[in-house]
Amino acid sequence: MSLLHAPSTPPSPVEDDVATRIAALRHRVDGSVLIPGDTGFDEAAATWNRAAAHDPALIVVADNVGDVIATVTFATGLGLGLGVQATGHGVVCPVDGVLLVTARLQEVVVDPEERTAWIGAGCTLGPVLAAAQVHGLAPLVGSSPTVGAVGYTLGGGLGWLARHYGPACDAVRSFEVVTPDGSLVRACRVEHPELFRALRGGGGGCGVVTDMEIELFPVTDVYAGNLYYPADAVVGVVQQWAEWVADAPDELTSAVVLMNFPPAPDVPEALRGRSFTILRGCWSGPLEEGRALLDEWRAMMPPEIDDWSDISFGDAALISMDPVDPLPVVSTGGWLETVDAEVGAVLAAGTFAAAGSPPLLFSEIRHVGGAVAVGDPEHSTMGNRDGRFLLQLVGVPVEPGVGIEVAGHQQATKAALGPRLSDRTYINFLDGDERRSCAGTAIDDADRELIRSLRRRTDPDGVMRFGIDHEA
Repeated sequence: MSLLHAPSTPPSPVEDDVATRIAALRHRVDGSVLIPGDTGFDEAAATWNRAAAHDPALIVVADNVGDVIATVTFATGLGLGLGVQATGHGVVCPVDGVLLVTARLQEVVVDPEERTAWIGAGCTLGPVLAAAQVHGLAPLVGSSPTVGAVGYTLGGGLGWLARHYGPACDAVRSFEVVTPDGSLVRACRVEHPELFRALRGGGGGCGVVTDMEIELFPVTDVYAGNLYYPADAVVGVVQQWAEWVADAPDELTSAVVLMNFPPAPDVPEALRGRSFTILRGCWSGPLEEGRALLDEWRAMMPPEIDDWSDISFGDAALISMDPVDPLPVVSTGGWLETVDAEVGAVLAAGTFAAAGSPPLLFSEIRHVGGAVAVGDPEHSTMGNRDGRFLLQLVGVPVEPGVGIEVAGHQQATKAALGPRLSDRTYINFLDGDERRSCAGTAIDDADRELIRSLRRRTDPDGVMRFGIDHEA
C-alpha cells in the first residue's frame, strides 16, 4: 500500500491532501513519523517474530499518549487501518496501513501500599517484574521477560503464578485507552465497564491501550525449575504427571515439555543439541511444602538432570529459558480434553520427529485450573476457564519458506490427537491467521457478542482491523 505515488508522478488533489495531513501529523507528533524510504523505517516495522512482516504505508513511533491520539485520529480521518505493535511477539495480521509503535511508552510506577503498578503500553514484562520485586511483589508474568505486558494481558496471560493467582487479565484494575474516534478514556469496573470487560482477555481490538493499572502479589522466593528425562521416557512421564497433578495444590503450576535443544552456545552444555522430556514448574507457596511435593515425584520418577531449587521470582525467566533475541516462530495449540499415554505417544512422534520431517522446537502440556477456573468471569472475556490442560506446539522455521511446512506438521500432530484435543483455543498460543480467526473458539459466545457490539458502535469503519476478527 502507498499513500503517495513516486515523486516523478504529478500529484493529484487527493495526494496533495494526504501529503498535507502527513505534514500536519509530523507537526503534532513528538515521536517519529516515517514513510517507506525514511531512515529508521525498516527497523520500526520489524517484528520480534521474524515469521511475520509488516508492510505499512506509514509508521508512527509514539513518544507519549498525545502521539497515540494524533495517530488514531489521522488513520480514522483517512479511512486507513491501524495496527499496534510494542514488541512484535504476537503479530496477528501484518499491517499494510498505519503501524503505531508503542515501544517507547515504558513508564513503570509501583505503589507498594496499594500493591499495584501503573505501566505503559511499551513495557515488557521483565522491567515490570524487577520494579515490583524491589517491594516484595510480583505481577502475573508469563514465561518470557521480553514479551509486551499489554499484549500478553489482553490475550489472557497464563504464567507461572496462574493456578495460584489467576490469569494476568484478571489482575487489571483499569486501562487507559484511545478509542477509534480519538477519545482518551479510562476503562474500569465503574467507567466504561463494557470496554473494560472486553479488554480483559478478549484479545484487544477495541482501541489502543496506552497504560494499564495492574494488581501485584506477594511473591518473592519460589521453588522452581526443570527435571530432565530421556526423550523416550515421554509416555510414562506424561501419564504419571497427569495423575500426579489431579489433586495438586493451586500453589503449583507445572507442565510437561518435549524439547529439542538447539546446538547453540547459549544453551547449557549438558542440554546442547539433545532432546528431553521435562517436568517444569513453579511452586509459589511455602518453600518447604514445595520441596516435599517434588520429592514425592522424584521418588516415583528419578530424573537424569535436576535443577529445581529455591530461586527469586525475579529470575523466573530461568524456568522456561525462552529465547530473547528475535527469531521466526510458528505457534499453535488448544485445550486438551484428557491427558493420557496416547497423548504422550502422539506428541513424541510429532516432536521427536524422524530425519526428514520438520521437527518442533517443543511441545508443552500445561496444567491450568485452580484460580484460573475460579477467576473473575463477570469482568473478563477470557474463555475456556474450565480447561485443565493446555497444549502448545512451537516450531522455528530457520530456513526461508519452511514456515508452511512446520505449520502443516503442527496441524498433523494436532489431528493425530483426535478427540483428546478440544476445538477450543487460547489466544496467546496462536499466531497469524489462526490467531486472527480464533474468537469463536477462544471466547465464550456471550462475550464475543459483547465485543462485536462494542466494536460496531465504536469502530464502524473498522480502523482497528489488523487484530482478532471477532466477527468470524
